[in-house]
Amino acid sequence: MNSVGATRPNIVFIMSDDHAAHAVSAYGSRINTTPNIDRIADGGVRLDAAFCTNSICTPSRAAILTGTYNHVNRVTTLDTHMDNSLVTFPGLLRDAGYQTAMIGKWHLGHGPGHDPTGFDHWRILPGQGHYHDPVMLEADGRVVERRGYVTDLITDDTIDWIRSRDRSRPFMVLCHHKAPHRRWEPAPRHATRYDDVDIAEPETMYEDLLTGHADRAAVVAAMRMRLMDLDPIYDLKAPVPPGLDAESELRWRYQRYIKDYLRVIDAVDEGVGRILDVLDDEGIAENTIVVYTSDQGFFLGDHGWFDKRLMYEESLRMPLCVRYPAAIPAASASSAMVLNVDVAPTLLSWAGVEVPAWMQGFDATPVMEGAVPAQWRTSMYYRYWMHRDAAHNVPAHLGVRTHDRKLICYYNDPCDQLGASGPADPVEWEMFDLAQDPLETRNVIADGDRRDEVAALTAELVRLADEVGDILPAGVR
Repeated sequence: MNSVGATRPNIVFIMSDDHAAHAVSAYGSRINTTPNIDRIADGGVRLDAAFCTNSICTPSRAAILTGTYNHVNRVTTLDTHMDNSLVTFPGLLRDAGYQTAMIGKWHLGHGPGHDPTGFDHWRILPGQGHYHDPVMLEADGRVVERRGYVTDLITDDTIDWIRSRDRSRPFMVLCHHKAPHRRWEPAPRHATRYDDVDIAEPETMYEDLLTGHADRAAVVAAMRMRLMDLDPIYDLKAPVPPGLDAESELRWRYQRYIKDYLRVIDAVDEGVGRILDVLDDEGIAENTIVVYTSDQGFFLGDHGWFDKRLMYEESLRMPLCVRYPAAIPAASASSAMVLNVDVAPTLLSWAGVEVPAWMQGFDATPVMEGAVPAQWRTSMYYRYWMHRDAAHNVPAHLGVRTHDRKLICYYNDPCDQLGASGPADPVEWEMFDLAQDPLETRNVIADGDRRDEVAALTAELVRLADEVGDILPAGVR
């Protein structure tokens, strides 16, 4: 329940798509600055161990809205859209008297059975939407043709809705950005930013070039997420210069990729600043919860990759900064493990709305307010379902992460919802010692002296699956 008294807080929930925590300066980014996102962290808490339970857009969004794992809400892949009869935290807030709005990227399907519910107002992008002059959808099938840059338009609509609200009631608005999703098309004002600098390269960028990921599971080495897999024209907007050797081409590709990625984040950060300024102008900042997050992380050339999906740190970790001056100490940080399924119960709790017993996430208000419960989780369960998708060939896998260890099982089940066929690949395992190897460069699963650790992690994986009610594939237990 609301720990700060009877005054119900407003909620502004800002979520981007594919924004890696290591491209947020509050998290120590080496490649960019995000001064306005940092304002949220400076005024509240930065969660340093925030993770998604399935690193792909649609499933993570369903987990955030429902507070349940994907085998429960049944949104397991990009192609399994959410049933809009499911109970969500916005709907519960609306039932409790909140004004609610959803603006921007929905990506959970649209049309009968999938349009947003639980909102007084919604305006969404169809599917991924477009960066420039996007079409947007509203209730009753209304189509709104927009002129301008998508990040600015989503910000404008969010601000307009906040300013036009009923001031006698609390409000909640979801401001969901398309950026920085592929193919990274900057606003005109940012088109040449970073042209005169070389962006720092990740430490592990040459791993693929040097080793071909030979130490990793074979199905991981076979993925198509390398920087070399980016299409020069579609993704990098220029042909590869002639005469480059492999190392030089990798460097060229990284700079083309990362600069556009950072340019589209710059527009998101500007929009965050505009929203924070409106809260100040309206005199409601003190009693407004502001959340900045992303639906998952992203590979920024790490290990030679782009995209997400894997349980590796760069993909698994979400930026999560929360400001609530009435309850959260300013400039605080927490290493307690918080998951995307925790968002719904946490916001409901602060709003004084009873958290349904069926929600699987935890109320993280004590963590964010600086008092981690003694029995708070020390491990997490992850499952990615889209086995060998056509675009990236990423294997289905699941795993467990503790504070200093990670165990991943590529169970390689061809019987998925994408229609894959043929014999299953052998089950493969990876283990990483995060304390000694935070960049996950060495798979230690075959080290003889790790047998007890592997056994303990396997037992914890089984325990967590049982706890959340997931059925493990054959060969995992």
